[in-house]
Amino acid sequence: MYKVILFDLDGTLTESGEGITKSVQYALERIGKPEPNLEKLKVFIGPPLMEMFMQYAQIDEATAKQAVEIYRERYSVTGIFENAVYPGIENMLAQLEKKGYILAVASSKPEVYVRQILDHFGLTRYFTEIGGSELNGRRTNKTEVIEDVLKHLNMDKHRDQVIMVGDKEHDVYGARKAGLECIAVSFGYGTEEELKQAKPLKIVDSAEGIVDFFA
Repeated sequence: MYKVILFDLDGTLTESGEGITKSVQYALERIGKPEPNLEKLKVFIGPPLMEMFMQYAQIDEATAKQAVEIYRERYSVTGIFENAVYPGIENMLAQLEKKGYILAVASSKPEVYVRQILDHFGLTRYFTEIGGSELNGRRTNKTEVIEDVLKHLNMDKHRDQVIMVGDKEHDVYGARKAGLECIAVSFGYGTEEELKQAKPLKIVDSAEGIVDFFA
């Protein structure tokens, strides 16, 4: 029986694509690798930024670090608020909390931004623990973030009572590597194909679908 539910942020609780893709576009332009098509930059939503800049722009680690710094110049001021909560999310969190579940966030996004976003939308009060990466590059991997959250919740010895909810394959794989099952949401940024290949425990189509799973 599950007691703790870990949520991803981008593409699971909030529709953050505009702020992320525009900030990535800004960084790519500045490092001489312009990309006019924002749609193509949706691949950056979710995975660690350094990794994505290196892969997408075919650049070395030093240039990718520079790109991340430039990205944050825009994101920390403007991009962070080019964001919206998905329909039904707050009601879903309230219902799960009422049922007695312990709720937490495990995101690859820097924790300082995660907290800012949750505060901005008035969602912080639902979460017992909020985990993310560090701005200095530590703990960017999804599994590392999950492990850190489990430790803070004293649940690292009770993994069978914890489940992840995310929208991309790296949520499913990251959870699996940490010994957790994962539910995937189809309304985020993961494609149907990648989610099917990742084989989550279940794929749900709405916030209500998450509540129904735990009914």
